[in-house]
Amino acid sequence: MNIILFSKKARRSSSINLGNNKLLLILFFFVVLLPGGVMYAGYEIGKSELSKQALPGEWELEMLRHRDELAETTRVARENMNALAVRLGDLQAHTIRLNALGRRLTEKASLGKGEFNFTKPPAQGGPEGGAQALAEIGVPDFLTSLDELAAQLDDREQQLRVMEAFYMGRELEGEVFPAGRPIEKGWISSYYGMRVDPFTGLQARHKGVDFAGKDGSGVIASAAGVVTWAGSRYGYGNLVEINHGNGYVTRYGHNSKILVQTGVEVEKGQRIALMGSSGRSTGPHVHYEVIKNGRLVDPIKYVNAAR
Repeated sequence: MNIILFSKKARRSSSINLGNNKLLLILFFFVVLLPGGVMYAGYEIGKSELSKQALPGEWELEMLRHRDELAETTRVARENMNALAVRLGDLQAHTIRLNALGRRLTEKASLGKGEFNFTKPPAQGGPEGGAQALAEIGVPDFLTSLDELAAQLDDREQQLRVMEAFYMGRELEGEVFPAGRPIEKGWISSYYGMRVDPFTGLQARHKGVDFAGKDGSGVIASAAGVVTWAGSRYGYGNLVEINHGNGYVTRYGHNSKILVQTGVEVEKGQRIALMGSSGRSTGPHVHYEVIKNGRLVDPIKYVNAAR
């Protein structure tokens, strides 16, 4: 196949001879490749447009999902707040009961009004920056109430701990301090100090107080302590000796029978022996001695201390 080309400038013509193979390639390009390329380009453009149109739908679904999550979070937070509100009410009621208990204990112990205070909020202080910072971040009233309640509970706990220690100290002191008569029944038959010795008829120092009574009546510990002697001793007959701590020791002599053993703990008012007349004695009685820091002292002030 010949193709003739004319040129106006050169004023001449030329021809191109196309063989069958070249002609087929040209026809394949225009009939197959060119239309196919146009169609592919159109497909890609259309796909891009569809993708752009689908984006708003995906964002809408994403927003709906976040909205559901936010609603669930809000619901859980509201439930937690309700539970915290109930707990706050319980703590406030507990604080009221603690305050009432503290006031009763203070009145019962006859303590000074300035020592313990269960009626006013605890004294607090500090730089202004802390309170201003809380206000700037907008702390809810609920959290403020929790902070105040926590401070009040801490204050009441500290006061009650101090009061407990005070009571325990007072109670312990009362238990180990020799006080009262060392007998269940009877009377004083001889006092501490100089007297006429009933065996020699001469003046001699009596180192204790004698309590006379019925033979076999109870002899009791004047304070709590540990028995350091329970047996016979010269001059005392059947003797019980008790160490009460804090430098105090008491002795109970001339018993007919000892009811305790060395090393055992005894309580205040516990029966430790039976009255008798063993040892250097003229009749049923208890020779009672009080030793303070290693020295014998007049027991009568300790006997009268319980009255």
